[in-house]
Amino acid sequence: MQRRNFLKYALAGAGAVSAAALTGCGLTNPGGAAASGGKTIKIIVTESAPYQEPTKLAQKLLAAQGWTLEPTFVTDIIQPNLAVANGEFDANFFQHNAYLKQFNQDKGLENVGLFYVYSAPGGIWSDKYKSLKELPDGAKIGIPVDPANNGRALFMLRDAGLLELSDATVIHTSQKNITANPKKLQFVEVDQQSLAKTLPDVDAGFLVARMAADAGHSKDDALAFETDADQVPFRIVVAGRKDFAGSEKAAALKAAFQSPEVKAWFASYQKGILPTPWDQDPAADAAKL
Repeated sequence: MQRRNFLKYALAGAGAVSAAALTGCGLTNPGGAAASGGKTIKIIVTESAPYQEPTKLAQKLLAAQGWTLEPTFVTDIIQPNLAVANGEFDANFFQHNAYLKQFNQDKGLENVGLFYVYSAPGGIWSDKYKSLKELPDGAKIGIPVDPANNGRALFMLRDAGLLELSDATVIHTSQKNITANPKKLQFVEVDQQSLAKTLPDVDAGFLVARMAADAGHSKDDALAFETDADQVPFRIVVAGRKDFAGSEKAAALKAAFQSPEVKAWFASYQKGILPTPWDQDPAADAAKL
């Protein structure tokens, strides 16, 4: 699959809406004027609890310090980076680091990851087996159809000794990279949003941890779970333009999103399944992807 198709699918759990619809909501700014002045910060955020709730907490914290955080909630995964690049918004909060880097390369943008908010780990779960070793020959494995997350499942199976893969980074690995499959595992590619629903129909399947928790699963009952190192490309960033990165607004935004209140929210959300790697640097990580 060509790299440009990676953009279509890389962000798990986001559905696209048309550019025309976003134009109607004011998400285009051909003139490229500065997003906001004074004490106002404009941010574009995806519609999902791990994005919306921390944003609401940050909004309250910033208000207490004299700032006005103006969030716009959307489901699109293309316009948020464009809207930041053209100056209509100061920042966005919707994507992982790998997606940001790929989008920049494909669109010729220079948006940067300002700071991390949380990691979005994944794992392999089963309603039928308690370990990967129990999987029978010819077992059906549900994996995401999108290229970025497709490779995550295959990497975990490789690390468990069930597959051999040719060299490639996780975000560019697919079934084409399988060089050995001794158990003749069969892969059923499913839309990420449907993986939890199809788990009873396969022998095991990959799920993003947040969706697994929604389906009643936990990290403890996973057959395999991504390590901290595995999660690096899939850490969720707040991103902005280069000229915004060193600003007072960016510093205030980071302090609010990386506050004790936000950390407490993530600790309580689905039993703390989403880590907060706030001591890590998105720019340094992106350079290694």
